[in-house]
Amino acid sequence: NYPNPFNPATTIAYHLAADARVLLRVHDVRGRPVADLVDGFRTAGDHEAVWRGVDRSGQPLPSGVYYCVLTASDVMGIRKMTLLK
Repeated sequence: NYPNPFNPATTIAYHLAADARVLLRVHDVRGRPVADLVDGFRTAGDHEAVWRGVDRSGQPLPSGVYYCVLTASDVMGIRKMTLLK
């Protein structure tokens, strides 16, 4: 993701080698999901999602470390992100 650390938003770029159902979810340091950025079918190629440091209900989250978890077909990736306010 870039920028990292970020405020107020970060862009998460990812590449799919094949068409896939994608779940891109943000978790807090305790592993609790706080936001879903992508949840659906995506075609092969390059994609981006923007996270503005808010939870599922649109409430701002505090500064801290968050994890972006991408699951696509049988592939999973995790990236650490730091929100600074």
